[in-house]
Amino acid sequence: MAADNPPINLGRTLGLALVLASDAPLLLLDENLAIVAGSDSFCAAFGIDPDTVTGQTIYDLDHHHWDLPRLHSLIEATLSGAAEVEAYEMEIKTSAGAVRCVVIKAQRLDYGDGLNIRMVVTVIDVTEERQNEKRHKELVHANAALLHEMQHRVANSLQIIASILMQSARKVQSDEARGHLSDAHQRVMSIATLQRHLAGADGDTVELEPYLAQLCASIGASMIFDREQLTLTTRVDPVSISGDISVSMGLVVTELVINALKHAFPDGRPGHVVVGYAATGDDWTLSVSDDGIGMEEDPERSPAGLGTRIVQALAKQLGAEIAVEDTAPGTRVSLTRTVQIARQVAANDEAQIAAF
Repeated sequence: MAADNPPINLGRTLGLALVLASDAPLLLLDENLAIVAGSDSFCAAFGIDPDTVTGQTIYDLDHHHWDLPRLHSLIEATLSGAAEVEAYEMEIKTSAGAVRCVVIKAQRLDYGDGLNIRMVVTVIDVTEERQNEKRHKELVHANAALLHEMQHRVANSLQIIASILMQSARKVQSDEARGHLSDAHQRVMSIATLQRHLAGADGDTVELEPYLAQLCASIGASMIFDREQLTLTTRVDPVSISGDISVSMGLVVTELVINALKHAFPDGRPGHVVVGYAATGDDWTLSVSDDGIGMEEDPERSPAGLGTRIVQALAKQLGAEIAVEDTAPGTRVSLTRTVQIARQVAANDEAQIAAF
């Protein structure tokens, strides 16, 4: 009697048991694409009665709502051995009218006899994940729009403050007070210029070359009265840097350019001021050079002023080292940052904190 029983195909039996016991949403199909078994998790995920799933084809599911040309192509290509679908995302509209986003993986099973063809289809519902991604993108877009608007408003507010400072500088009688107000005006304008660039930039990076060019143009417009006698230009490598670094660099350039224009060319003598930036990898040098009288001939260009203290603080923030050179004629002030210098600046800060 035992000889008359058909042999047990262990591979087929194991595949059936695997699907029935799986926590994953799986379907086991035969060569006619009829469903041999479906996991409980599949039926629960897609609202299909487990008692009716066996025997119908995958295209008959949910009143034929799975009968889609793209699913036909994927399943038939896998069944023929021409392809193996690792992860294909598609949308299925259910009989209840809902749209489900699913990721399908189809794999042909080989039992070794060449006769009994089976296929395992994994169907994962990612509708909620895609909805969350869409909401996240919308939120990011909305936040970007708010940031853009805020940057415009900040820039406009800074320009108003700068205008008030300039008007005040024109009204005061004290030359010293007028000078302080003019310097404050330029500092505010440097931040306003940065805000305009941030508002027009992608992300939080700033193209340094146009930023410094526009900043210098703003400073020159208020401090250079004869452009044939005195010029202010930039020689900047075309790089993009983060917005916070741009703020510090803009303030450094503002302080050094103001200092050069105020002190390097007394008595209306002609001259030239150049703002430079050169980068190699993560190392860079920011400089302001002039061909004026030099520091030794002008004792007012002392290192104790507010502008110098601002530059020193910003240099420390940038992890850079300040150098002042006599270029005969003129002066060159540079901030240089290398990995070694940045580490040394950080170590000095830690030592000062520990001593305090």
